[in-house]
This record gives sequence, structure tokens and C-alpha cells, in this order.
Amino acid sequence: MQNNAQKRPIASATFWRFLLPSLLGMFLFMAPIQHQGSFTIPVAIMAKSLQSLLGGSLIPLITVIISFMGVASLLVKLVQPKAITQQPFLNGLFNPSWLWLSVRLFGSLSVVMTFWQVGPEMIWESNTGGLVLGDLLPTLFSVFIFAGLLLPLLLNFGLLELFGSLLSKVMRPVFNLPGRSAIDCMASWLGDGSVGILLTSKQYEEKFYTQREAAVVATTFSAVSITFSLVVIAQVGLESMFLPFYGTICLAGLVAAVVIPRLPPLCWKRDHFVDGTQPEPDANHLPKGETAFSWGLKLALTKADNVKSLRGVLLSGAQNAVDMVFGVLPVVMGLGTAALLLAEHTAVFSLLGKPFIPYLHLLGIPEAVEASSTIVVGFADMFIPAILSTSIESDMTRFVIAAMSVTQLIYMSEVGALMLGSKIPVNIVELFMIFVLRTLITLPVIAGVAHCLF
Repeated sequence: MQNNAQKRPIASATFWRFLLPSLLGMFLFMAPIQHQGSFTIPVAIMAKSLQSLLGGSLIPLITVIISFMGVASLLVKLVQPKAITQQPFLNGLFNPSWLWLSVRLFGSLSVVMTFWQVGPEMIWESNTGGLVLGDLLPTLFSVFIFAGLLLPLLLNFGLLELFGSLLSKVMRPVFNLPGRSAIDCMASWLGDGSVGILLTSKQYEEKFYTQREAAVVATTFSAVSITFSLVVIAQVGLESMFLPFYGTICLAGLVAAVVIPRLPPLCWKRDHFVDGTQPEPDANHLPKGETAFSWGLKLALTKADNVKSLRGVLLSGAQNAVDMVFGVLPVVMGLGTAALLLAEHTAVFSLLGKPFIPYLHLLGIPEAVEASSTIVVGFADMFIPAILSTSIESDMTRFVIAAMSVTQLIYMSEVGALMLGSKIPVNIVELFMIFVLRTLITLPVIAGVAHCLF
């Protein structure tokens, strides 16, 4: 990339090809806009509008898609038709490994049982399959459509190359990440964590992130949106403390972002690209005589100059959307339902929370025993700890639980399932390890702030 940027002459029209789509992409994915009393980003507003437009037909549509993918994937796996297996995109979409096929099949079975409310009630009730199908998947479907279609505005026209150069002096020494990862964080922070994961996955597939960088960005910078944070603090009855609450989340998240990538399992990830190749040794250094801005602009213009047709951009966006809607929704339904089944109908998460009781006592958290049962259950769904905490009397403890549930970041009903369904190189054991590490590291920060506030 560096040699191309140094040697190729850039036509003046290329500047506008870089600037206009990049500005539009920044506006759609990162511009904070007040909508219905809260701040969000245009892509999220478009997603909500689509969700409202489809109304009651959206859940049946999602049910058909997930059911179709289960049946189609099983048939392709058994028959191996050349019309699909010889097309890389279709093969990747319809021919997963046997493990992921089993997840898709469970997702298909779960969605049918939930939609028709047949079979064991524990699968389709409102706190398990009903929660995933009724509350989560409609939002994800709408976000995937617009984020997938519009993602080329961020990826294809040079914006990430410019930001990568400008922010590398901050992101490299502090987080050991390329500067472009700041875009993922901003898109997540202002909009939705699923957008950040989609962005990270696509950059990993296109060899802009190594295995380690993709895993770190996805598990560290796919932050929870401001809007959802407000919902969580409202659930525990402390809306008036939103500003110190969100400040606490940002502080704890920053500490976790600095520390956790330097610990296993993230530090064990290789600095290799998705195809096993290694980045060039000098890929992150400025050429002699270049500033961060001048070099970033050259890289950006070179990237924009490689865009030859609108058709190619539209096809790329359509493939993004299809890949996420048809490939990831069945995984989210399967893994999300399974995780919520464990949370609602077994004592697994309560037992896993018991070792945290001495830690909570050490941090001076009131009602530590009651609080311990909310800690690990957040791995199933981020909102469950806030729901369980309503029975706790201490305002300080409810504050700590609410902030902890947000900074834990990884939950299987959405973000975890999205990562597992994408190409990002993490498995469920590693996600649980990172979840526990985030809990251990952020709790002292949150508790320290809470002691100052209460």
C-alpha cells in the first residue's frame, strides 16, 4: 500500500471521490443526532424507521429467514451442490462447519417453536426465545440492512486510511492497535455495538486487522451505545445519576482497554492476517518527509482511486447485508436462546457468581451476596443484571451492578453471538475468559467511584 501511494499519480477527481462518500459515511455512522429525546446516529434512526415500517410483518419475516437458512444449510452440507460450493460467497453463506450448522439448526428449531409457541415453554417464553425473537432480532435485522449496505462508505473510499494515519500515534502506544480502530469505537459508542462488530469483521476479512487486532477491537472497543446505557440506569431507578454513571463506564472501559489486551487470551493471538500472512514490518511507520496527515491523505486517495464502479460498491454493500442477515441471525437466535435458557432455568450463573462474594466484600459493596448472583449472568444478556438488581435496596450496589453490566461488554444474546457468527478469531471459551477479566478489572474502578458518590 505504501509503495502504491508513493508512486501512483492521483487524478484531482479522486479527491472528491474520497471526500464526498467519506463525509457521508461519517455523517451516517458517527454524527450524533437527537431523536425522540435521545442521541443516536443516522444509521440507527434509519434502522428504527424500517422496523416501524415493517411492523407486524418483521417477526414472521425473520422466522422465515432463519428457518430457511437451517434447512438450506443442512441440504447444502449433505448434497454439496457445485452451483453453491464453487461460489466463494454462497459457499461461505450456506456451507458452514458441522459445529456452526448445529447452531443454525438449533436456531431454526428455536425460532419456529417461539413463533408458534409450541414445544417446551422454557424455549419460547418471554425471557428466553421470546426475548431474542421479539426484542433483539428485529433491531438487529434493521441495523444489519442499513449498516451492511452503507458500510462501503467507510471501508472503500479511504476514510479509514486517513484516520489510521492520524490516530496511530495514540492508538499504537496506548492500545497497540492501528489508528483506524478508533472509527469502530466511535460507531459503537454513538450508535450500536453490533455496527462496530460488523465493521471490525469486514476489516479483518479484508486484511486491515491482524487476528490479534480484530479480537482486541471486537472485545474491547465494540462499546455499548449511550442510549442503551440510559436504559440500564433507568432500570435500576437512578436516572438522575446518568452523567456520573456514564463517566464511570468510560473510565472503567478505558482501564480495561489498556490492561486486558496485554493479558491472555488476547495477548496470545497472532499478528497474522486472516490468510496467515504477516503485515509488513514498516506498515505502521511514516515514510521520511511525510506527516501523519499528508501520508494518511495519500493512502486515502490511493484507496479511493481503486474504486472503479458504483456497481462494485453496491454489490459489496449488498453482500455485507445478506451475509449478516442470513448468516448471523440464525446464530444469534441459537446462541442467545441457549444462553438465556441457562440463565433462567439453571443455577449455573448463580454458582459461578459465588466466588465473587469475597471480592465484593473486599471492595466494600453492600449486599454482596445478592449482588454476586448478578455478576456472571451478564454473560447471557447484558440487561439481566439490571433486572435482577431491582430487589436490592442499596443505591450504591444497584449503581455498581448497572455500571458493571455495561462494562462487561460481552453477552451471548447479541454481541457474543455476533462475534462467534463472524470471522473474528475468538471462541466461546475465550469470550468467557475475557468477560471474567473485564469484570475483575472494572469492578474496583466502578466501586471506587461509587464510594465517592454515595
